[in-house]
Amino acid sequence: MLRAIFVRAVLLLTVAVPGAAQSTSPRPPQARPSAPAPTPSSAQSAPATRQAAPAAPAAKREEEAPDEVLLGFPIYPGARFLRSYDAGQGQRYYLFGSTASFAELVGYYRTVLRTKGDLVFDQPPVHMFEVGRFREETMAFPPGVTIKDYTWGGQGGYLDPRPGANPQRYPTIIQIVALPPSDRQ
Repeated sequence: MLRAIFVRAVLLLTVAVPGAAQSTSPRPPQARPSAPAPTPSSAQSAPATRQAAPAAPAAKREEEAPDEVLLGFPIYPGARFLRSYDAGQGQRYYLFGSTASFAELVGYYRTVLRTKGDLVFDQPPVHMFEVGRFREETMAFPPGVTIKDYTWGGQGGYLDPRPGANPQRYPTIIQIVALPPSDRQ
């Protein structure tokens, strides 16, 4: 149980921070093939014809926000769905950004989930509510809600990577690992 809490918290800290798990070592320079030397031809002296630019790639579709029925958990009012990640064994993490404070979110989930949860880290504050049964043979992580304060230590909040996002940063992130359909009431 403690191992699952630690692993889940570490995953939250790395997955929820864009670029946190990327290597910082410089890449070795790559050799580029040199272009062939131009050869004189009559085509070069003719006026250049304008070629059509290649079509722009289709814009990446934004992931559809899950609802409370799919998650098996309430979503804090006003929280904005950011994206989901594969957690393994058929589970997903769903990240929501909120402009509410860490304390407000912890209080809300204590009330609606009817459990006090656990403060698993003091710095930065991370609070977990494990709800439902954890089945090691079929689950990567216990279902539940995790809340993390992204303003700790003077940080500006979790940066929403989508261009033009408003707000651009969220002070608090909610991570939900959905309940399996068999555990939903």
